[in-house]
Amino acid sequence: MSTASESVVWAGAVEKPDPATAELGDSQREYRALMRKWWFAAAVGAPTMILSYPWILPVLGDWLPRGSDRLRAVWVAMGVAALAVLAYSGSQFFSGAWRALRHRQANMHTLIAMGTGIAWLYSTIALADPGLFPDETFTEVYYDVTVVVTALVVLGLALEVKARGRSSEAIRKLIGLQAKTARVVREGRELDVPVEEVVAGDLVLVRPGDKIPVDGEVLEGTSAVDESMITGESIPVAKAPGDAVIGATLNTTGAFRFRATRVGSETALAQIVRLVQDAQASKVPIQRIVDVVSGYFTPAVMIMAIGGFVLWYDLGPAPAVAYAVIVAVTTLIIACPCALGMATPMSLTTGVGKGAENGILIRSGDALQSASRLDAVILDKTGTITWGKPVLTDIVATGAPESELLRMAAAVEKASEHPLAAAIVAVAEERDLRLPPVDSFEALPGHGVMAAVEGRTVVLGNRRLLEREGIDTSSLDGDWQRLADEGKTPMYAAVDGRLAGLVAVADTVKDDSVAAIRALKGLGVEVAMLTGDNRRTAEAIARQVGVDRVLAEVLPEDKAAEVKKLQLEGKRVGMVGDGINDAPALTQADVGFAIGTGTDVAIEAADITLISGSLRGVVTAIEISKATMRNVRQNLTGAFAYNSLGLPIALGVLYPLVGVLLSPLMAAGAMSFSSVTVVSNANRLRRWRPKEIST
Repeated sequence: MSTASESVVWAGAVEKPDPATAELGDSQREYRALMRKWWFAAAVGAPTMILSYPWILPVLGDWLPRGSDRLRAVWVAMGVAALAVLAYSGSQFFSGAWRALRHRQANMHTLIAMGTGIAWLYSTIALADPGLFPDETFTEVYYDVTVVVTALVVLGLALEVKARGRSSEAIRKLIGLQAKTARVVREGRELDVPVEEVVAGDLVLVRPGDKIPVDGEVLEGTSAVDESMITGESIPVAKAPGDAVIGATLNTTGAFRFRATRVGSETALAQIVRLVQDAQASKVPIQRIVDVVSGYFTPAVMIMAIGGFVLWYDLGPAPAVAYAVIVAVTTLIIACPCALGMATPMSLTTGVGKGAENGILIRSGDALQSASRLDAVILDKTGTITWGKPVLTDIVATGAPESELLRMAAAVEKASEHPLAAAIVAVAEERDLRLPPVDSFEALPGHGVMAAVEGRTVVLGNRRLLEREGIDTSSLDGDWQRLADEGKTPMYAAVDGRLAGLVAVADTVKDDSVAAIRALKGLGVEVAMLTGDNRRTAEAIARQVGVDRVLAEVLPEDKAAEVKKLQLEGKRVGMVGDGINDAPALTQADVGFAIGTGTDVAIEAADITLISGSLRGVVTAIEISKATMRNVRQNLTGAFAYNSLGLPIALGVLYPLVGVLLSPLMAAGAMSFSSVTVVSNANRLRRWRPKEIST
């Protein structure tokens, strides 16, 4: 094998474009294009504003007096410049309005295109033939409205695109986590290759401080890996041969080799990015209502603008046409529903991104909204509340030292295939106890095991087995009862017909399950535990973790029915599980939470995946969903309030009272400000942090 100094870098590698990276690049290009349009409109808009009202400045007013041919010539030039602004800076509004019209629809582009277009058209016609308005004294044009409104709306769109990019920061961070190169062994040589060229089956070397390039399985060496960037858990995870490693996580202390199993788009990181993108592109149910409202809102505004024009033309002061045009244009511009349309997507994008940053993959907007309204959560016991792996918890020795009892029991159980047997053997091996060979091994299903060890008969099992062998267990019945009440599985041990002690095995509770369940209750969520275990064991575990409702002795095929029972009580139910047999229940639930360390089937059936495997993730997911939906409601309330107040003012309701008529320029500024406000409020979610859960 070559040394590190002899390693070779492969040249000429062509990077494959990543969809997420491409999307972020598109966003940046869109922002730059909009800013170019803004600068052009602003450059034309500044002199247009001044030349539209030259009499405001004494010197300019003397040079361009009202009604003069010189002023008309300047206004003609302004009209040409304004048309250039509409053609370049405002092109997206007219093309968008045309596309909507072809589908017999109207949208925000329709309102902006009509508003700016009407202002330009009226000014041009009035300038070309003032005689069309015989009862009016034509003194002004509205090219400044055309140019400045276009500039303000384009600037608002640019700021929205930029903010949208910030709200997708989670995706950018995830993509940035990936290692750029990998050190692989090929044909006996160590090669540094681009991570895109790693193939499944490659032997990959990882040194201290390296990022793990792809997913794989450790073959040699040990280390601790910081997986916080994927799981949200800050404590490094020990890795040894046989353990799985995740691409983009950080190796801390040791060096190891692993076999690449998933590369490219199949890695956990790539799948996470894809899930986050899909979720951000989806809609929450409330957004569908907004879409319906917006579909009626735009035509209604157009009717109101026409009505306002007619009313001001008939009843307004002179020049009536000018006032009517101002009202119509202002109404169209101020009612642009872009803030309403962005209110939900911006919050959703940010909320889903925050979930990904905290090791929570939310599959859709529907799941996010449903999670915010859960009344009850059902937790599968094994692998969710508990570790899902039996361990030896207690040894009660009577006639011999504890180590001798463990040695004899482990020797017998080593020949057994029962899951509880492995837990006893594992502790004996950890203590370096020498396990003697056994003879005459006999497994008695439902009772226990017995065998000859070093010429002595060893019996390990329940009371019925020992009573059958004529062994009195009364001296340890109290200990047996205590251990059983704690949710453990106690077994009597006897050697040569005499009671030697008790060993107890249990599937222990995860370190943070108690705190997580307490936090769920603090959110107002009822917590129930679902298990196939007997009721005694189930209730013992429930007491340990603080669960009040126990669904015990439930067969795998009946789990979905238990979820449905709670739903029939009028509850919105979340289900948390990790096994194949949990998939139907996860699907039946209003929101299915899959423990990320569980099976692929469970993860596919779930709406939300908790990568870390901790119940804390359920708490965080619900908190994120509540924060996101609260943000959505704030945005929608603000957008509706803006339109409710703005439309009457635009139609001139204040004019009879205080003589104030809202100008189109003010309307454009208010409309852009409302959009930026919605975006800014959505981006407040980026500062959201999960609450600390005290253990």
